[in-house]
Formats: sequence, structure tokens, C-alpha cells
Amino acid sequence: MISIGDRKLAFRASGVILAFVVAAFAYSTAIFAENSDKVKAGLAIWKTTGCADCHGPFADGDREDDDFPIGANLRTSKLDPAALKMTIRCGRAGTGMPSFDDGGYTTRECYGRPPGARPENLQPTPRPLTPDEIDLVIAYLQARIIGRGEITREECLSYYDDQPDTCEDYK
Repeated sequence: MISIGDRKLAFRASGVILAFVVAAFAYSTAIFAENSDKVKAGLAIWKTTGCADCHGPFADGDREDDDFPIGANLRTSKLDPAALKMTIRCGRAGTGMPSFDDGGYTTRECYGRPPGARPENLQPTPRPLTPDEIDLVIAYLQARIIGRGEITREECLSYYDDQPDTCEDYK
């Protein structure tokens, strides 16, 4: 037989557990909203700093204008966040990938090289990015691009702000 004291203890314990579950849910919802905001901000940077000029709108290397170098297909990339950050910050000399960090090579090391002169064959950047902006682009790439496979209609609509005519070729 369960005593009244045991019932009160069980009731309190279930209340504590419920409070933890509610707090965990609220925390995860806040984190999701924060990550969603970061992804949206990263997409905005992607669209406005020349990334799509070379990598294409969906980062598959299918650029829309032949005047720009062909960027890597990031949908199949195996780069981890640290490698992405180094590549965006420092660029890749001789490949068309610009350095988006004004201080890259000159005041901050790149690829283990101590600060010094920038490589001669480094593509110029459309505009430099702050470290926070680089992190936002990486958040976007990780959430919506890397490992995603084929481009979906949903992705197209998200990129082009729900303009269905632009996305008729995607399923």
C-alpha cells in the first residue's frame, strides 16, 4: 500500500520532471529560432556578397553568369566548419576563390602561413566579410547546402522568396 507521503513525493517529483521537460522544450525552441535567424542571415549574405556568382544560387557550382570563375559544388563538400571558415576567410590562391577576410594573410595567418604578403594569384573579393558574417554563411551552408543532394522546389522557393515561376524546373 502506498502512503500519502509517498504520493506527495511522487507528485512533487513528477512536477519537477515536468518543469525540466518544459524548460528543455523552451530552450530547444529558442535555439531553433536563433539558428533559423542565423541561417536566414547567412542566406542574405550569400546572395549579396558574390558567393552565388561563382557557386550558383544553390551552391552546386552552376553559376548563372559565365563572367565569374566556376565555384566548387558545396552540396557535395566534405569540408567541416573549421575548413569552411579557413576557405572563406583566406580564399584559395589560383582557384578563383577570393579571401573574404581583409586581414587574411596580412594580419592573421592563413593555412598555417604566418602573417605577411597576400598571394599574388588570389581572386579579389566583391566585399570583405566580418568574422560574424563568415559564421552566418557557414550556418547557412551547414543547414541548407552541404550534403543536401539534388535541389528541391522547396529550396528554390526559399531562395527566390516564393516566386513559383522561377522554380518550375524543380520537383
